[in-house]
Amino acid sequence: MDKLWMAPHGLHIEPAELKDAQRLAQLHAQGFFRGWPVADFLGFLEDKATPTYVACDAKRRIAGFALIRLVADESELLTIAVDPKWRGKGVGRALLDAVFADLMMSPARKMFLEVDEQNQPAIKLYKKLGFSTVSSRKGYYAKADGSAATALVMTRDLG
Repeated sequence: MDKLWMAPHGLHIEPAELKDAQRLAQLHAQGFFRGWPVADFLGFLEDKATPTYVACDAKRRIAGFALIRLVADESELLTIAVDPKWRGKGVGRALLDAVFADLMMSPARKMFLEVDEQNQPAIKLYKKLGFSTVSSRKGYYAKADGSAATALVMTRDLG
């Protein structure tokens, strides 16, 4: 294995593999009203411009993942999801720390993301990691009740 990062509670972070697509789609559906289909994850996993990182245990049971897109000197956190039983235990932070460490070896110098303005745990983590809000997108996220939530657009320099 060429890339490996440590994570809390006996987990580690490594690049995702094609065989992970089903589990990633399952985790995404647990975290978002409109989960992405397995086919989308297969496409991301085959594309070098969308590196995906998984937090897993020694038996490769996946507790969470982060998916980014690289374009020139910018990166975007497309999505991050953590199994509900692993939330609040540092898995999301460990995933992002691994992403940042890996991006230091890339041309990317800035990262963008969108987050539901009502997702306070995520916003708190992003701020702790140096992200700041630069704009918002009204009606960006569909919600189960038919309404739409505003997304905050956040950015962070990568050094």
